[in-house]
Amino acid sequence: MNLEMRGIYKSFGANDVLKNVDFTLGQGEICALLGENGAGKSTLMNILGGVLPADRGTISLDGKEVQFHSPAESLHAGVAFIHQELSLINDLAIYENMFIGRELKQKNGLLDAKKMISLTQEVFDRLDLKLDPKTMVRDLDASYKQIVEISRAMMMEASIIIMDEPTTSLTDPEIERVFEMMRMLKTHGVGIIFISHKLKEVMEICDRFTVLRDGNMVQSGPVAEVTTDDLARFMVGHDVRTEALQRDKTTAHEVLRGERLSDGRAFKDVSFSVRSGEVLGVTGLLGDGRSELFQAVFGAGPYEGEVFLEGKPVKVTSTPQAISLGIGYVPRNRKENGIIKDMDIVENGSMVTLPRLARRGVIDRARRDKEFDAQAEDLHIKMGAKTDLITSLSGGNQQKVVLAKWLSAGPKVLIMDNPTQGVDVGAKEEIYDIILRLAKEGVAVVVLSSEAQEIIRVCDRALVMYHGEIQGEVSGAEMNEQKIMHLATGGALADRPADAAN
Repeated sequence: MNLEMRGIYKSFGANDVLKNVDFTLGQGEICALLGENGAGKSTLMNILGGVLPADRGTISLDGKEVQFHSPAESLHAGVAFIHQELSLINDLAIYENMFIGRELKQKNGLLDAKKMISLTQEVFDRLDLKLDPKTMVRDLDASYKQIVEISRAMMMEASIIIMDEPTTSLTDPEIERVFEMMRMLKTHGVGIIFISHKLKEVMEICDRFTVLRDGNMVQSGPVAEVTTDDLARFMVGHDVRTEALQRDKTTAHEVLRGERLSDGRAFKDVSFSVRSGEVLGVTGLLGDGRSELFQAVFGAGPYEGEVFLEGKPVKVTSTPQAISLGIGYVPRNRKENGIIKDMDIVENGSMVTLPRLARRGVIDRARRDKEFDAQAEDLHIKMGAKTDLITSLSGGNQQKVVLAKWLSAGPKVLIMDNPTQGVDVGAKEEIYDIILRLAKEGVAVVVLSSEAQEIIRVCDRALVMYHGEIQGEVSGAEMNEQKIMHLATGGALADRPADAAN
């Protein structure tokens, strides 16, 4: 099915989000839709998906003009939208989620669970997925929830699939599986709109690209004719740095040390240390135990072994205790763990410091607002009123609010788990600058990331984990993608990767 969107306009009040945007997608084509957070990508796709009406403009499928007044109408026309915020229901089984809104029933009116399970299994078999349709969705990690969403779109036999950041939480093997699924869909004539900030993935899987900037379509063309640097420049309007970020290191005393830490499950016999003014990276493949390790250090999980803070032994048993000790933690999966969606921007941005801002149980709002305003200005948070819901912000600005609440607490050590997950290249650069500024101010920073390039760019040295253990430490010239991947897949530091000589 061929898609044409012509002259699309959309405003929210005085905010012009889309301005005369054109977008096309051919049958069996994978087209990347790129742009910074807030560029208008999601709004454009919400119009195609029937979530929002356009103020002006036309949508045509195979040359026939259509109008979608609801997601159901869009889906009926063959457009499936896999949203960044997954729409699965945790308290239902996989097969029940696969058939939400179109449940199969027996003649007596009861749900035909057997047939729904069978059809779900057929889809999984076709995709070579080792998933039990009867598994509860709450028991899946984020990566498999994403794969279930994609499977559901395939079951609906969509002609156009919109994928909004589909690989954000996936491991490399899972990403490759998704790409295999996309290639298979392509051979069946399914068109895919691929929204991603991962430009290397765009180069690998997409045929064409379209870039939005500030609500305008600024560039489009074949992927084969551009580089990742070109795409980044189109997105932000200027050249983007890609080299390692150099700085004068002023590391001083040791701030945090762990010795022989284990939880009997996700990590074992791990020792590490990080000094004041240092940026320590911890990387590996998803499931390597790094998040569980540092959640335990933050008091959010059990551990055996010893933790030392500025040379003194401490036993961290709760997150309030960790905060009082000067340990901060920016969690992964911002939308699930970092923000409270029903609260406004300033409430989210002052969550950590509320005990300090309260007097006799009453929050000093004037002081709270003053402190948040200073952080918002310092971090260049783009927002309307600070009393707007946190969900009114783009992903990058939500992440800055999460950072703001920790920076206002003045931590001695700040652990950042996937700090740039789901944010655009421009916001990434700003977050990297914040990390380096914190280090310069003497904070010990720990960056947990599965992106080797991110570790290389901002960290002084990195620990590479494999199956819950430290496989090796890299720094300087050894801190490269090849060496990191070698360790992350179980290789030893003394081993030489097979292609190192090439």
